[in-house]
Amino acid sequence: MREESFGDLLRSWRQRRRVSQLDLGIEAEVSARHISFLETGRARPSRDMVMKLSEELEVPLRHRNRMLIAAGYAPVFRERGVGSPEMGIVREAIDRILAAHNPYPAVVVDVAWDLVAANAAAEAFFGGIAPELKGERPNVLRMTLHPEGMAANLVNLAEVRAHLVHRLRRHAESSGEPRLAELLEELMSYEYPGVELNVAHVPGPGDILLPLRVRVGERVLSMFTTIATFGSPLDVTVSELAIETLWPADAETAAAFR
Repeated sequence: MREESFGDLLRSWRQRRRVSQLDLGIEAEVSARHISFLETGRARPSRDMVMKLSEELEVPLRHRNRMLIAAGYAPVFRERGVGSPEMGIVREAIDRILAAHNPYPAVVVDVAWDLVAANAAAEAFFGGIAPELKGERPNVLRMTLHPEGMAANLVNLAEVRAHLVHRLRRHAESSGEPRLAELLEELMSYEYPGVELNVAHVPGPGDILLPLRVRVGERVLSMFTTIATFGSPLDVTVSELAIETLWPADAETAAAFR
């Protein structure tokens, strides 16, 4: 099997971002001819050029390391575990955000939507799903859309599924993360007897956000989500973390959580 070259990776990310050689050259302040030479292997990039081009193409840090290695340089972005001593300030920020969001659910996920951390409200929120979906590293999208997960109680399953599948597909395309493509294929294979999935959501006159409407006993809880990431990360792990918080979409849901 041929080793991946810097030129192949550069071309792949340029095409993924739908950027021409001319446009990339303008942004990176080099000629389109030089970009072409880099992609064909006729020119070898400096380390600074690898860093600049990957920055302009918004290549994820994990893949920037791959581009550096392919160009003959050592990777520069470390990948520390969340539990490592150097990550203390990150853990403190996560813990504060999760705790402050109680009594509403909040979770931290990695690039593949595997659960990294959750607050007490989220643990209770996911408490009723099948135990086999909550293994050593539960996946939030799997727990949400699996027929034996939250999907069994989602009142607006078709709309929520369509939104999450679309978001995951875009995330898989933009990140180049193979685990996301595998997860997307799995989610698309789920079957929901009696549920019409090919129904477009038409907003009503009072709609502002697409809510997640979950039946819990006699109640239907209605929530929307926000997602936050760390600004200017220089660590692979930190760059791939996202904090998703759920908020009540109506007064009844807020009162139920309180």
